[in-house]
Amino acid sequence: MTDGPTKTRTNLLYSGPRWTREQGPVIRVEGVSKAFGDLEVLKDLSLEIWSGEITVIVGASASGKTVLMKLINGLLKPDSGKVFAFGEEVTAMRSSQLDVQVRRRIGTMFQNYALFDSMTVADNVSFPLVQNNAMSPREARKLAAGHLEDLGLGDVLDEYPSALSGGMKKRVALARTIVTNPELVLFDDPTTGLDPIMTEFVDKMLLGISRDYDLTSLVVSHNMASTFRLADRIAILHDGAIVASGSPDEMKANEDPRVVQFVGRIAAQNIADVEEGATESDEDAVVKIRGLHKSFGERHILRGANLTVPKGKVTVLIGGSGAGKSVMMKHILGLMTPDEGTVHLFGQSVSDLNERALAKVRAQIGMLFQHSALFDSMDVAANVAFPIIERREATAKEAAIRVQKILEQLKIDDIAHRMPSDISNGQQKRVSLARAIISEPKLMVYDEPTTGQDPIMSDYVENMILEAQEAFGFTSIIISHDMASTFRIADRVAMLHLGEIIAEGEPYEIMHSEDERVREFVFASQA
Repeated sequence: MTDGPTKTRTNLLYSGPRWTREQGPVIRVEGVSKAFGDLEVLKDLSLEIWSGEITVIVGASASGKTVLMKLINGLLKPDSGKVFAFGEEVTAMRSSQLDVQVRRRIGTMFQNYALFDSMTVADNVSFPLVQNNAMSPREARKLAAGHLEDLGLGDVLDEYPSALSGGMKKRVALARTIVTNPELVLFDDPTTGLDPIMTEFVDKMLLGISRDYDLTSLVVSHNMASTFRLADRIAILHDGAIVASGSPDEMKANEDPRVVQFVGRIAAQNIADVEEGATESDEDAVVKIRGLHKSFGERHILRGANLTVPKGKVTVLIGGSGAGKSVMMKHILGLMTPDEGTVHLFGQSVSDLNERALAKVRAQIGMLFQHSALFDSMDVAANVAFPIIERREATAKEAAIRVQKILEQLKIDDIAHRMPSDISNGQQKRVSLARAIISEPKLMVYDEPTTGQDPIMSDYVENMILEAQEAFGFTSIIISHDMASTFRIADRVAMLHLGEIIAEGEPYEIMHSEDERVREFVFASQA
């Protein structure tokens, strides 16, 4: 457990006394089972969460982690078993009781941010306080501004979520979660989508909050480095049940294969053993960017950036949130025009292409987006087939054969006729990957392909990228915050910092860079 609290912490939505360790576990789950139709998600699961501790739950995608969190805060009812929160049986309470006696004591940070698009950042963070009449709007904004300042967002108080990067949205959601001073916080992958430096920053902030305010946290995480930094206790969820729990040291010593397959990834994250290889020439580059500048008003995002993406190789673009990675990718796709500089794609200047020619070039690019971007009205098979049907690259019969093959390769053929809303986030990611690969593009662009994936699936996705690379011979650009993944799969790494490429070369060269900005970013992922 973390050191004792140094401050008196008052829940701004609940006036009763705080829960103490002497009263027992703050959350107790007893023999809970939950099924959806024929799919049994949780099976006689038991778990205890103790006050003042950070408990991290890890498990494969679709293993039931999110379902467990919904059971704890009463959003779902179990088929059997009981859930207790603060000594009250959640499973026996009406919704009105839950709101007053339980939910006001719990903060929840959702993986998909759940921000209000019509509200400014400051209003989003202060919303729980204003909505519950805990403070005046002026007082709530002042408190929200303090939290945002602590998270490095003091200059975006009046911006709207649409203007923020994914990492910035994550921090806004985090600020809103803690602004009411809840006793227990449920974090659904709090560092997903953040770069290594910001991940470490958020981890340290969570540890600081836990230490200073005696916060109790239940964290669902796919990031094993983050898990071992944060956790007082780790619980492994496998096949619907907690198969092991204990301190980080106990988990590292556990020889159960179901535990080793998760915990073992931490050893794989020692990326210092990257070997030196042969230097690549840029003569046959698929993408060449030279002297690229782009500003939005007074914000100078790209500042003379240069980038080379060699043909047939995997180039990983790394950099902190707000460094300009997305802006650079939009220039490559012809979605933005440079203020200065040139972008060449497949040997052609993107700025010189008319809309028809640009559309033809884009047809040779496959995209895997960070947030899946599936069509809710289509089942999995139809989603995967969509690109080749829409472009008339295949008949319905031919498309069905190709879809079946790619779904089998990705081991998701059993969900071919399910809707996106009925599958897990991890499964949605794999469906998106299948849709991107099915067109056999010349250039593949991956936006954080392992974000939100558990360690096993991250390895699998990485292997799929490499297998697809070998099978189809295309060129790949990967935007990534995952340093372990980067140095496993990259042929070439480029680091974007404050609008400039400050390092570009083989993994070995980046690993041994003497630039402190590069070393800080690369090694921040170490536990």
